[in-house]
Amino acid sequence: MAQLFPKLANTLFRVAIVGAVLGAAVLGGAAMIFARSPYATGSMDGKTQPIQFSHAHHVNGLGIDCRYCHTSAEQVAHSNVPPTKTCMNCHSQIWVGSEMLSLVRDSYKSEESIEWKRLHRLADFAYFDHSIHLAKGIGCASCHGRVDQMQAIYQKGTLLMEWCLDCHRAPENHLRPRDQITNMAWSADQYKDPSQPEKVWTQHELGTKLKEQFQVRSLIECSTCHR
Repeated sequence: MAQLFPKLANTLFRVAIVGAVLGAAVLGGAAMIFARSPYATGSMDGKTQPIQFSHAHHVNGLGIDCRYCHTSAEQVAHSNVPPTKTCMNCHSQIWVGSEMLSLVRDSYKSEESIEWKRLHRLADFAYFDHSIHLAKGIGCASCHGRVDQMQAIYQKGTLLMEWCLDCHRAPENHLRPRDQITNMAWSADQYKDPSQPEKVWTQHELGTKLKEQFQVRSLIECSTCHR
């Protein structure tokens, strides 16, 4: 009986199998890269806001502490967007005729909130508590980046689970004294221990010390964030 397929068919079949396996691997890798890209996560994307509020000017230039505007960050799970009245505490006295701030004045008079565009949007199935992180010595810059250098605020991290776990597995790499949580430029070598005034600390050394002092646990169980 004559052969139905030429001998070349065996080679083509093997090439097709290898191609399918490699193609699936490439597609899988491309999907993983895309899921972590700024396009998918929203990181590094500075959205145009109703008013172009400059954190660099207010935090770095004027020295305003994060908690002056975000008053609830240390007390509750969800940090607040400052009400217009907070803006008017200063801007009823300075730049009172600025056209750029007309929306602020209108909002204050009408008592209608300014519709700011949200940047840091954690997944609905993940729980995050601002207050406990600050109480344990995690600084604002660890999650939000150097906002004192941002003209237009943007999301620094990916907010993916692996990004959170990097800190949860080794919190000592991020811990700082509680009175330095809003200091954007703080680093461990600035820390002075009264019992060792000459010692220059590394982040790991200081973080390990604070981890014990603040009773910080490396919580990586699913129920920590998924409740």
